[in-house]
Amino acid sequence: MTSDPQSDAERIRLKRLAKLGGPSASSTPAASTSTSPAPSHAPAPSNTPPKATPPTPTVQKRRVEPVVAAPSPVPHKKKAPAVATPVHLDLPSWEDETISKVFNVTLKKEVAEKSGYEMVWLKSLAEELQGDGLSSELNSEVADRTLIARLELDPQAMSDDLEFLPVLASLPSQQTVLEYLIGCWKRLNAARNAVLKRNYVPLQQQQALDVLDKLRDLIISYTGLSLQEPEMFPQPSVPGKELGAAELVPSFMSLSALSGPYLSAGSSGALLDSAEIETFLQDIVRRFEPDNEIDLVLGPVVTRICSHQSLAVGFATGDGWRSVISGLEALVSVKPIAAMITRLPEWHPEATSAPEFETRSLLGPLLRLGVFHRDWPSISAAYFLNHETRPQGEITSAMASLRGTLKTLQSSLFQVFNTLVRASADAREAVLQYFARAINLNRKRAGMQVDMLTVSSDSFIMNLQIILLQFCEPFMDAQYSKMDRIDPAYYAHSSRIDLTEETRVNATNDEAEEWRKQNEATAAPPNFISDIFYLALAANHIGQMKLVNNIEELLRQHDDVRRHLEVLQSDQSWRGTPYQARTEAAINAGKAEQDKLYAAQLAYETQLGDPELVFRSISFSNLVSTWLLRQVDPRQKHPNPTIDLPLPKDVPMAWRVLPEYLVEDVIEYHLYVIRQSPKSLELSGRNEMLLWCLTFLTSTWYIKNPFLKAKIVEVLFLGCWNWGEQRSVLTSLLNTHPVALQHLMPALMHFYIEVEQTGASSQFYDKFNSRRNIAYIFKTIWNNQAHRDALKNESIHNQEKFVRFVNLMINDVTYLLDESLSELAKIHDIQMEMKDREAFEAKPAQYRREREATLRQLERHASGYVQLGNSTVDLLKIFTGETKAPFMVPEIVDRLAAMLDYNLETLVGPRSRELIVKNPEKYKFNPKTLLSDIIQVYLNLSDQGDFARAVAADGRSYRKELFEQAADVLKRTSLKSPDEIEKLRLFVVKVEETKATLEAEEDLGEIPDEFLDPLMYTLMRDPVTLPSSRAVVDRSTIKSHLLSDTKDPFNRMPLTLDDVIPNVELKQRIDAFLAERRNKDTALDHPPEEIVHMDVSHE
Repeated sequence: MTSDPQSDAERIRLKRLAKLGGPSASSTPAASTSTSPAPSHAPAPSNTPPKATPPTPTVQKRRVEPVVAAPSPVPHKKKAPAVATPVHLDLPSWEDETISKVFNVTLKKEVAEKSGYEMVWLKSLAEELQGDGLSSELNSEVADRTLIARLELDPQAMSDDLEFLPVLASLPSQQTVLEYLIGCWKRLNAARNAVLKRNYVPLQQQQALDVLDKLRDLIISYTGLSLQEPEMFPQPSVPGKELGAAELVPSFMSLSALSGPYLSAGSSGALLDSAEIETFLQDIVRRFEPDNEIDLVLGPVVTRICSHQSLAVGFATGDGWRSVISGLEALVSVKPIAAMITRLPEWHPEATSAPEFETRSLLGPLLRLGVFHRDWPSISAAYFLNHETRPQGEITSAMASLRGTLKTLQSSLFQVFNTLVRASADAREAVLQYFARAINLNRKRAGMQVDMLTVSSDSFIMNLQIILLQFCEPFMDAQYSKMDRIDPAYYAHSSRIDLTEETRVNATNDEAEEWRKQNEATAAPPNFISDIFYLALAANHIGQMKLVNNIEELLRQHDDVRRHLEVLQSDQSWRGTPYQARTEAAINAGKAEQDKLYAAQLAYETQLGDPELVFRSISFSNLVSTWLLRQVDPRQKHPNPTIDLPLPKDVPMAWRVLPEYLVEDVIEYHLYVIRQSPKSLELSGRNEMLLWCLTFLTSTWYIKNPFLKAKIVEVLFLGCWNWGEQRSVLTSLLNTHPVALQHLMPALMHFYIEVEQTGASSQFYDKFNSRRNIAYIFKTIWNNQAHRDALKNESIHNQEKFVRFVNLMINDVTYLLDESLSELAKIHDIQMEMKDREAFEAKPAQYRREREATLRQLERHASGYVQLGNSTVDLLKIFTGETKAPFMVPEIVDRLAAMLDYNLETLVGPRSRELIVKNPEKYKFNPKTLLSDIIQVYLNLSDQGDFARAVAADGRSYRKELFEQAADVLKRTSLKSPDEIEKLRLFVVKVEETKATLEAEEDLGEIPDEFLDPLMYTLMRDPVTLPSSRAVVDRSTIKSHLLSDTKDPFNRMPLTLDDVIPNVELKQRIDAFLAERRNKDTALDHPPEEIVHMDVSHE
């Protein structure tokens, strides 16, 4: 009775396990049917459950399919005049010959001797078969035993059988089991092609193919076993050579055209060439896919490729990373392998920190490749250091080359992830979990101060974000056709993104949690588009927007080093002193640091300034801003039709609970792209940017954070700048877009008022920055009559708000001019002290250093104050030229006149000499231009009687001689025309006459204290009582106060003008007092020639 081949195989395997000291039993790979049915007499395989780890895969039965030409199709033959007669196939002889060639074995000694023992004589198997009464011809029934017998041979083994020694001596001494099996697989494919090319009788051809399929399953089964347990069969001892999965790695690494040491299969040790890999993988998958056995077979191969040592050097040396990418792409191109990859433990390692996740996750080493200085300092050192001595073309070329490399990497990574997502539903979920885990682990990156040792690298996060942006492209079309598929309540329906520590747009965390609970069960889980959209938002926040801040920080550091070098180099007193060597070393170190910072900046710019990334980021920003506007649109239809402004006062809770970074990142990217790549906005992005800014400036109550609202103004401000040869981004739109023409002017006025009180500790300085920006925007659009009409309309129909706006503008001018002129006077004093060089050098060194430091500080302050003051005075000039009535209200006109008179006295009075400083242009200080602007305000309001009366009533600063001196300066510098000088002269005459009248009216003698305003110490004309403090003040005083502060000045309780109570009885007594005291030896009793002596002309 013949022995069972499967039992023989099991016996041999147990023998091997005993030698290895391994488990006592395990299953043996056996043949199974392939694409065609096996002969009916084939023995059934044994599927003993494995006990060893990893388990040995079992052979799975497959369904019968039509015969196909694998691995290569049968070529179509041209029609022939006559069909050739099929060739008869002697199947037993063919079977013996084919198995012998495929396995490179024989049962006959003479055959082995004839081949010089290149064909291995299986003496033991031949004797076993003879003892079992079987034929000495090889056939499919003994194929399993034949393959095992060959695998059992050990070229390093000793034998007492002299007849068998030549066989052992001829075995390839360094050939591994896997190398032998893949050689068998290649010879099998060649045999199959030969069968398909011959015109055999169809039935005989099918029988031959069945035999080959059985051999294929045997070879693939043992190949899988060898990959899992490489020590199962005798292996050669080759120092430094890894067995098993490591042997397949070179085959995948050699696929890249730029694979470096893996350039060719011959030189790299690759077992498979590019034409064979796909077929090999398909065979592996067909055999091991059931029950996920493929995880143990190819999982280690994938892991080794993705953690290849070439990734450790990045782009700096070699292109090993390209080989890794090419190998990975080949693997994921087979869908079951792609699905398998996301099941590996390394895909999503548990219990890892952010830095560990980057290095330990399967694709982390690929995702961390990049050019950023912090991650890859060798890149910036190699390409960008010594920039002053490098030709600009070299730097440009280096940047283009690196961008090309990054694009190749990121495109390939996206294709890998995209293939994984499409592999199966489970694989898609695994990919989304990977993205979410990487983002949630790196939430700290969004902080102001980040310990980079606790988070993933910039390159890792940036590559992750770019991949997510590429996933977003299908729904980033210009028509926003798929925007409705984005779930607006995603944060309630999904917990994928951790928001526990995030600030909300306009809600507390408790309100956000309550909203989540109310909405969490109202819909099905979010779709893939929603997942990708919100993941991209989160990645953008910790990725690109954080890197933008890094660039700005580098610029600040570079500027600090530059200023430090200027200080060291400007003061040459150290030369020839013991400090010279130390100072020169400090200068050299500063220059080296400056060069290093600039190189790091260029490295960041290489990635962030890549035109393709900029275009993709603008498209994403457009999508996000448009989607956010739709969330606040009551119709939920924006942009078709465009949102109506202003928005309702009732803010939707779904908007309020959104993470604040959604709004912040849109604004920050607008600022970045205007500064760094304004030309990129020519194709798209400007309309979205404008509508975004106008929406939230007209409806500021939708955003709680005052700094975000201030940055919206900054976007408009920068959008009005001309950037070199590049025209401004938004100026033309601001002057043509219908929404801007209707809403821009009132929106800016509204925010000018709102920014007065932000609640922040820095609000005093923040407001000046915002108002400087607003003033510049006003100046930019001023020549557009539509905007000026909007201003007039606001002053007429919203007069209370406009008056408050004017009041704050006067406050600013007063403060800024006072501070700037005061700082200039101090600079003048120090410069005069230092002018006497001999006397100054005689001072102690510590004193000199302190004075020089004080001068530098004053110069910085003065420059800021002067610029802010100039812009605000300019704003006052154009506004008073357009509309006058709001400036004439009692609570405004007196303060306006006093401010103008005081600054006129400073500019042309005795103190004007204190403003003479060296290089005034350094501080943007032009006293003549400032004087001209102030005089222009006088001229704009010169036809207003109330203004003339207010100027005349200013007893502190007004003097007609100041106007005479100002007229002389303006005439000599041609800053005013003769007609304007004459107009000024007539105004001063009017003021003098008014002054005389006022002196007569106000010459009242001693005034009772109860009639005096407690804040201004002036006679009250319309006394009112404040409801909470019961204090009595003049109506004009409290009205002026409420324009800047909405609280009772005596007890800080909320107060409006409507709350005050007229004090009728006190007013009657004041009126009686005035009537009794008039015409009592006042100026009106004197002749007119004694009152006015006016001479403004110097002709």
